[in-house]
Amino acid sequence: MTTALTTATQTPQPRPSTAATTRPGSPRTPRPRTAPGGPAGTRPRGPAGVRPGTATPPRALPPHTVFAERLLAVLSGERPVHWMLGHTVGEAYEQLVRIAPETPLRSLGPRPVLRRCSVQVDTDRTAVEAFATIATGPRVRAMAFRLERGDDQRWRCAAVELDGLGATATTRPA
Repeated sequence: MTTALTTATQTPQPRPSTAATTRPGSPRTPRPRTAPGGPAGTRPRGPAGVRPGTATPPRALPPHTVFAERLLAVLSGERPVHWMLGHTVGEAYEQLVRIAPETPLRSLGPRPVLRRCSVQVDTDRTAVEAFATIATGPRVRAMAFRLERGDDQRWRCAAVELDGLGATATTRPA
């Protein structure tokens, strides 16, 4: 059995243009071009290349690093001493009141930055002894502080020392 193959001659149909569409009841007008992904205002917001909902939340800093940054801001003169009122306990606030007016970490050149902050945790995890190094241009300073966890589970600064200007220092000789 033989089958004859016949080819139907088809007239090419014009393809609809993407730049112009017809709307019912209106003359043929070109539609305004839109950005890829849809009309203006319908694209997801956020940083380029990141899909909404897939962005990772910022990593929380450990409490000793947060306190080191706070103390650096007060001792460099960026923030007033009373900024630490709810974050201190015991003698720490009085220590800051004595140390901060001299702004020992203020620099006329580059802004002081926290280089490193390391801790030694108490065995019952209610206190932390922290040591931080602070760089101001080529100069490196040291700062030590103690954090204690209160009954409300919040960390508060209990003591501060800076290059020997801590609890035992009263005033510098003139």
